[in-house]
Amino acid sequence: MAIGALRTADVCFDGLPGYSFAPNYRDDLPGYAGLRMHYLDEGRGNARVALCLHGQPTWSYLYRKMIPGLVASGYRVIAPDMFGFGRSDKPVEESVYTFDFHRESLIALIRALDLGRMTLVCQDWGGLLGLTIPMEMAGRFEALLVMNTMLATGDRPLTKGFMDWRAWSNANPDMAVGKLMARACPQLSPAEAAAYDAPFPDASYKSGVRRFPNLVPDQPSAGGAALSRKAREWWRSEYSGKTAMVIGMTDPVLGPAVMAEMRQTVRNCPEPVTLTAAGHFVQEWGEDVLRGALPLLS
Repeated sequence: MAIGALRTADVCFDGLPGYSFAPNYRDDLPGYAGLRMHYLDEGRGNARVALCLHGQPTWSYLYRKMIPGLVASGYRVIAPDMFGFGRSDKPVEESVYTFDFHRESLIALIRALDLGRMTLVCQDWGGLLGLTIPMEMAGRFEALLVMNTMLATGDRPLTKGFMDWRAWSNANPDMAVGKLMARACPQLSPAEAAAYDAPFPDASYKSGVRRFPNLVPDQPSAGGAALSRKAREWWRSEYSGKTAMVIGMTDPVLGPAVMAEMRQTVRNCPEPVTLTAAGHFVQEWGEDVLRGALPLLS
């Protein structure tokens, strides 16, 4: 049965500052009949791939400051918008959005584009989901650039910072995404902050935004928890690629303490790059991210 979804009009994305990238779409992902996923595909002649995964409540616009530097460094950049976000279709029913719904769509895109030699670039939900994928597609991944995220394994309490965020999100069902981004990233121009609102003409488009905080596994049996525990063991014992970790130090939700634990999870993770001015949305300090991370991945 087809999933009822909304599609944000193209005009909503006209003239966004720093985001002149051409759109690309797949509407043939197995298991997602009737849904169209958007992704950026820059630097197509390059052999290595940077798979850039956003989180909540953002979209591929978050990577606009990193894409040029990654391409110049020899990467083909693939930056999808998860369903419910950006230029991708937005299922209306919140119950559609599950950990597996999002994860399997990313795996389907990787297979559809036949991506290999990948560096996983992830933050927030981009990591919660993305970090569970390489263990099942290890031959396609060779490196990791990880920023303010975690593996939500369901076998330990979630932090107070996250629980406060979940409560705030649930109390704001028509979240003012642009205002949130302006508070979190005060260096944004008004037009840049407004670009984060572009995918969401009204609250009916925000089912995915509302749902994500409540999908974080908080019990061992919660959706995604067992996968995340399996991934934790894989990163600890089997991962053999290069890693760069970049931490936005002012993040109250997935900041230094959470990332210290992540460093212990990723085998042979080097000393993190710490950005003292950066918060949760580390990619908004993209030039600084690449300056610290690229030498560790070369």
